[in-house]
Amino acid sequence: MPMYDSFNRRINYLRVSVTDRCNLRCTYCMPESGIKLLSHTDILPYEELIRVITEAVAMGITKVKITGGEPLVRKGILDFVAMVADIPGIDDFGLTTNGILLEDFAEGLAQSGLHRINISLDTIDPLKFALLTRGGELTRVFRGIDAARKAGLNPIKINCVVKQSSEEPDALAVKRYCLENGLQVRFIHEMDLESGCFTVVEGGNGGDCMQCNRLRITADGYIRPCLFSNLNFSTRELGIRQALEMATGLKPEKGSTNAVNKFHNIGG
Repeated sequence: MPMYDSFNRRINYLRVSVTDRCNLRCTYCMPESGIKLLSHTDILPYEELIRVITEAVAMGITKVKITGGEPLVRKGILDFVAMVADIPGIDDFGLTTNGILLEDFAEGLAQSGLHRINISLDTIDPLKFALLTRGGELTRVFRGIDAARKAGLNPIKINCVVKQSSEEPDALAVKRYCLENGLQVRFIHEMDLESGCFTVVEGGNGGDCMQCNRLRITADGYIRPCLFSNLNFSTRELGIRQALEMATGLKPEKGSTNAVNKFHNIGG
């Protein structure tokens, strides 16, 4: 049965954060010193996440995307991908990554049942990339993209964060790289959760509140109906179905601000 919120938007997309940990320290995502990480007891085991996804699919979710942090740093991620892929009713199954570990995981992800992949890439200048990510190696991302293509994880979508405009030099260079390599590019204007600053994604539908079809689950089991809202519903305290129903029923028409979360723990 389809699932609708109070504004008659069909909710069929669940973003699943499996970890708040990341192997980069991108300047717009987290402080240089890092962040206070969730304890292992707070993070949902894969089996518990599978129960959440299975219930969500039974309620009308057809699209699932695995996020983080960086999802490829969590131990056993390939087994989890295979478990998700075995859930009947998922038509669109993706994963978002920074690409650093993708070369080692791409074939396994495809074999485990992942359909497609999103890769973050804000510049193709190695020095700027290292500065932006505080130490990331750009060539590893390029190798990861090649590995994803060879593994058949198509379409490969590139997420490029911009300061002001997709006409910025780095954004234009990323666009050329994508055109030359058969990749789809989406430009995401840098957002601020606390001030409520966001725009519609160029090349995607993120940020278009009237068309929003998504819920999010954090690695510690909270269903969040909106990126720019403090609302959250604990699957452990309320039960999975009630948390999903409340998140859907109370999903705001338009986001405003979020003072309790950061991008690293809610999966973007």
